[in-house]
Formats: sequence, C-alpha cells, structure tokens
Amino acid sequence: MMTESTTWKSEICTAIDRRRDDIINIGESIMDTPELGFKETQTAERVKQTFDQVGLSFEDGLAITGVKAVLRGAKEGPTIALMGELDALQVPDHPRADPTSGAAHACGHNAQIAGLMGAAMALTETGIAEHLAGNIVFFAVPAEEYVEINYRVGLVKEGKNTFLTGKQELIKLGHFDEIDMAVMIHSTSPEVSEGSMGIAPSSNGFLAKNIRFLGKASHAGIFPERGVNALYAAQLALSAINAQRETFRDQDCVRIHPIITKGGDLVNIIPAEVCMETYVRAKTPDAILDASHKVDRALRGAAMAMGCKVEIETVPGNLPLRNDPELAEIFRDTAGAVLGEENYRDYPHSGGSTDAGDLSQIMPVLHPMMTGAAGAHHQIDWCIADHERGYIAPAKTLAMMAVDLLSNDAAKAKGILSKNSPAMSKAEYLERQTSVFRTELYDGTK
Repeated sequence: MMTESTTWKSEICTAIDRRRDDIINIGESIMDTPELGFKETQTAERVKQTFDQVGLSFEDGLAITGVKAVLRGAKEGPTIALMGELDALQVPDHPRADPTSGAAHACGHNAQIAGLMGAAMALTETGIAEHLAGNIVFFAVPAEEYVEINYRVGLVKEGKNTFLTGKQELIKLGHFDEIDMAVMIHSTSPEVSEGSMGIAPSSNGFLAKNIRFLGKASHAGIFPERGVNALYAAQLALSAINAQRETFRDQDCVRIHPIITKGGDLVNIIPAEVCMETYVRAKTPDAILDASHKVDRALRGAAMAMGCKVEIETVPGNLPLRNDPELAEIFRDTAGAVLGEENYRDYPHSGGSTDAGDLSQIMPVLHPMMTGAAGAHHQIDWCIADHERGYIAPAKTLAMMAVDLLSNDAAKAKGILSKNSPAMSKAEYLERQTSVFRTELYDGTK
C-alpha cells in the first residue's frame, strides 16, 4: 500500500540518483586527500562547500574540525543526527596514502562523508522537511580512528582538547546536547562480512596505555652486571600479561595486544629505556577496568623482578558500542529496500571499537555495516570498489531512515526514546572517562 512516507522515500532515492556523480566525486576526492584526526581541514572544507550548495547554514570548528548543519522540520519533535567521520588512519603503504603523513582512507570514512552529503542533498532539495516532526542534524565528526596517541595527549596537555577522539570531545563540549539519537553507516567488504548489510548488537570498548621501563645502562660486553635491563623487564611483563588471559571471563571478550615501540638504544648497551603500547579491550566498561588493573599489576611485577622503574600512562579509549535494537529494525527494513532483504545478516559481537560506543552509552545509536568496499579494513588493498553500494546506498538509507523516524508525527522516533534506557547520564559518562587518565611511576628498585 502506497503511503505519503513511501512517496517521500521514492522522491529521496530519485534525488540521490540525480546527484549520483556528485556523491561519488565527494567520496573519491576525499579518498585522495586523506587527513588524520583533528587535522581534517580539507575534508571539513568539502563538507562546508556541500552545505553551502544545498543552502544549509552550519557551525564549524567543532572539536577543532567538526561541522554540523541542521534541517528543521515543520513541527516540534525529536532531533536525529546523521553522522559521518572525517578522518583517515595511518597505512603508509596504501596506494592512495598521503606521502607525508602516511594517512589513508583504509576504513571507509570517505564513504561515510559521501553518504552523509548525499542524504543532505536529497533531504534539502526535495523539501520533505516540511512534512516532518523534528530536526535532522548532518554531523561530520573528527578523529574516530585512535592514532597518533602522543599527538592527541599533547592536545589534552595543552588544553586544546579534553579527550582523544572526536565524539568524546563533542559530547563534552555539548554539541550532542540537543540531539536525541544518532545514526551512521560503516563500510565493509565481501572479504570481511557476509551479505550486503548487517548489524552487530555490540562491540568492545578499550583504554590505552603508554609504558616506559626505566633501567640502567651499562656496557653489555664488559660490565653487564652493572646494568638493569629494561628489555628483560618488558619481556617479563608480556609473559605476565599472557598469564592473566585465563582469568578473563569468556563473555567479557577481553583483548590485550601490546607492542614494543622501543627496545633499547644500541646493541652493546644494556637497554635503559624500553617503551611499550597496548590497548585493553572488553565488552563492558567494568571488564575494561578489571583487565586494566591486571595489566598494571603485571607491569609492576616485572619492574620489581628486575629492580627497575616503570611509568604507566593510561588514557581513555572508547566505551563499548550498544546498537539500539529498534533503530536496527528500521535499518533492516530500509536498507533491505535498497539492497534486498535477503542480503541482510545479523553479525556477532565485534572485538573492534569505535567512539560511536561512547555516544551509545547516553542515547540511542545505530552503527551498522554496508558492503561496497574491496579488501580488508586498515590494510593496503582497501577501497570503495562498488560505488553504488559504497556511496549511493548509504545515502539513500540514511535519508530514508530520517523520514521513517520523523514522519507520522515522529511516532517511531518517539517510541524509541520512550523505551530507551541510557547506560549513563552525560555527567556520569564524563566522570567515568575523565577518571581513566592516570600516570603512575612505580619504583621496583626498593
């Protein structure tokens, strides 16, 4: 049966098809100008140019590079954010990487922005907002990829930021205060995911640690007994962390994956400084803190065993993602109309992490996947190979979901909000994440 909503969604798809080349050009041009988090000036400029073209006023410079525009409906109602991420990550060997920074869009954020801009084009040009109860926010957000940690910690120490990722900073600054729920679409590929689209109910969160073992240098051939080997302390720490793995509950999905970033200075000198980094991931905030405590205990024990010091700097990563089940049903129906219902898949819990998880702790959020790429995430073979599925289908899905949520006096959006129970308030969220920041210097020489 044809309804007004069905007619509006047909108009949206027609409008997006009409702007198909423009949408693809946005995605491909961003692919060729990748920028790292909190540095996405060119990408943000592209977003602003598109907003200007469709007649949307905007705020910019949000959390350094974020851009937000609002399309207001004819009646009062909930505010829905459609989101896309501005940043790339570091994959220097990618064929379309920036030769200076090593940045590359090897995760599909360029497709997110293209889809977001396509939705903005269609929803403004068709005038459908006149029939909606509520507002649509088009939000290009910075710095989802958790890279260049030292640079971002530096921004915090300089007072330029409070947190290390874009959505965390935007939450703190109040740019989500007027938003009731948020939707975005992430790219995937047939090599990674079955079907053409799908949703995992949840994903891991994490925190990050920078670690320095501080020993004592000495000539490794003549006076090794006068040194304190920081590398051996690091090796003991890795073994102690591995020995903790059977203490983690299976249902908590704990993942700890440390690397040594500095193993010493010269081969003939006992290593006096050895540096490590690690993420501590888990399915719940409490499981993250429990695993973090055990990692710290292993680091201190290794320092004590070797008689050296260890500096442990802990910074907040992302909280676990909670996909809203009712938003998931709307996505399933809407994306199914674009790509075929038979191509939908329910995915298992994901061990990866995203700062959409932070947002999902305080409001209904949806972070599904749609194919269109080739290769594997964060690797050199990644690209948006199928432009129709990678750029156009997400634009149509985002725009049609907004119509579904805000048509019929926003009945679906209001229903979701009436049933949603946030895991924490904004104040509780900020207190929890801020409390993770900690630097400890443990003296194992005593």
